[in-house]
Parts: sequence; C-alpha cells; structure tokens
Amino acid sequence: MNKIGYKKVLLKLSGEMLLGNQDKGIDFEVLEELCGVIKNVQNSGVKVGVVLGAGNIWRYRDSKDSKIARVKSDQIGMMGTIINALAMAGKLESMGAKATAFSAIEVPDVCETYTVRRAVRLFEEGQIVVLAGGTGNPFFTTDSAAALRALELNCDALLKGTKVDGIYDSDPVKNPDAKFYKTITFSEVLEKDLKVMDAAAISLCRDNNMPVKVFSIQDFGNIKRVVEGEDIGSTVQ
Repeated sequence: MNKIGYKKVLLKLSGEMLLGNQDKGIDFEVLEELCGVIKNVQNSGVKVGVVLGAGNIWRYRDSKDSKIARVKSDQIGMMGTIINALAMAGKLESMGAKATAFSAIEVPDVCETYTVRRAVRLFEEGQIVVLAGGTGNPFFTTDSAAALRALELNCDALLKGTKVDGIYDSDPVKNPDAKFYKTITFSEVLEKDLKVMDAAAISLCRDNNMPVKVFSIQDFGNIKRVVEGEDIGSTVQ
C-alpha cells in the first residue's frame, strides 16, 4: 500500500509526452513504459484516473496557421484525446490491467460515452479510467477537464506531470534565476498569472479544495514517487 493518504488520484498528462523522439503520433515504447508505471501505482492500492491531452496530434494554439475556426479546431483536438485514451486503455489491458476509456463526446462505436455514475462505479471497482474528449466543449482545455473529473471522481488530489520539476515564476529553461515555489496558494497562482494550469481549472480546484501536485514527468517513475509521498515537485492548495 502507499505510504500516505492518496487513495484516489487523477493524473493529468500532456499528449506531447507520448511523442518520444517522434514529431507526431505515439511512441509505443514510451506508451508501454508509462502504462507500466500506472499499472504499478494501481497495484499498490491506489485508484487512478487519467486525463490525456492531444498535443502529440493536434492543438489549437499550434495549428492557427490552418485558419480552421476555433470551435472546429478544438473538436479536432478532442478527437485526438480519444485516440490517445484508446491507445492507453488498450495497452493497459494488454498488460493485464482493467481499464476503460471514456469520451465526453459521443463516439459509441469506439469508446464509452462518459457519465459520472458509470465512471465513478468503475473507478470505485478499481478500474483505471482514461478520460478523453476534454469537457466535451470547445474553449475549455484538458486542464479544466482534469479539474472537473478529479472532483467528480472524488479524488484526493490532481497530479499534473510537466516538463519541469515544479512551479516557477518564469520559465526555468529560459531564466536560470526563476523562483521555485515548493508550496503556493491557488489565489497566488491566479494573482501572479503563473502558467500552472488555465485559470478556469485553478479556480475550480480552489473553490472545491482540490489540491494540485505539479512535478516533472521526464521520469515516469515520479508518478509513483508522488503518490507514495516523496517530497518532489510543487503543491498548490
């Protein structure tokens, strides 16, 4: 069993981390390594939900030159998250884990349509639930979807894997003097306009007392370390 109080977690991951060394799509060795870690976390007695982005396939801000309208572009991104969720759920099942992919938009021939009741039931039964389609609406990011699903599933914390080791006041890659925040309040994140998650997601977590843990996903093993209580990353509370 895990050493601390995390019994239920929602893991938010960018689609970009599935790229590996590719420009687009899914690196299946990366997918297998990631799913192995998630399966191990589940085996430790922790209930795990996952929200994946689609940065490895399509994202509005990276596709503005297409001149596709925002609503259509966001819908393409939602479809991208479904591809990623199906790949993850399929890989988890191939490794012997019980997993179900849900979509907030209806594609019933390939993926279960998300309902809170159904997702909560499978989550409580110990299945890994992989949640796609964002919130089902354009103009909302997968960060907002992750905050919403963490609350609906009654999780203990929202865990966000990033490219850096926590929260800084500026990009630590570009600014070696960037200030690191070990702990920070939701209000401070909003006041300082820190790019932890979008403002809607931060506000939702703040208003419902959902702590957010931000850590580096460059090492997939950090997922298990965070769940087990190792003092890494930053905490928003």
